[in-house]
Amino acid sequence: FNPPHMGHELAGLYVLETCDVDQLWFIPTFKHPFDKQLISYEDRFVMCELMADALGPRARVSDVERRLPEPSRTLNTVKALQAEHPGHAFSLVVGSDLEREIATWYGSEELLRLVPLIVVGRRGSQGARPVAIPDISSSEVRGRLARGEPVDDLLPRRVLDYIRRRTLYGEPQ
Repeated sequence: FNPPHMGHELAGLYVLETCDVDQLWFIPTFKHPFDKQLISYEDRFVMCELMADALGPRARVSDVERRLPEPSRTLNTVKALQAEHPGHAFSLVVGSDLEREIATWYGSEELLRLVPLIVVGRRGSQGARPVAIPDISSSEVRGRLARGEPVDDLLPRRVLDYIRRRTLYGEPQ
């Protein structure tokens, strides 16, 4: 979610409307495990809240990764959520572009034993899915913002307004 974009929002809506879930939690990474450069956690958290608000009361943002040891690891996040919310049954939502990578993730076998996957199709990725979310990447959005190119069709309006107000990602004033 650096920044959260329309692909994330559309995937969230798809999951809420087609899967047997009571809630959808967006969880921004606190510190990327491969030291990927991220803007501040606080800004990414607020942008996720702005995106989640558009999806209604069943969508929320969790700050669980802020409280965990660094770097962020999905397995540790899942374990922490299960410990904090023992009455919840969690699933992990991933895009079809990441489905094949999961085997390389830290503790992937344990992770897949702990939570089922909800795989959302992503246009341009392998693996047939009935619906494919547009192929939008946060890195593409950041690049366009830095170059002053339009991103109006790639970002939720409230997220774009926030980016412009805070002049994030090199967005010109």
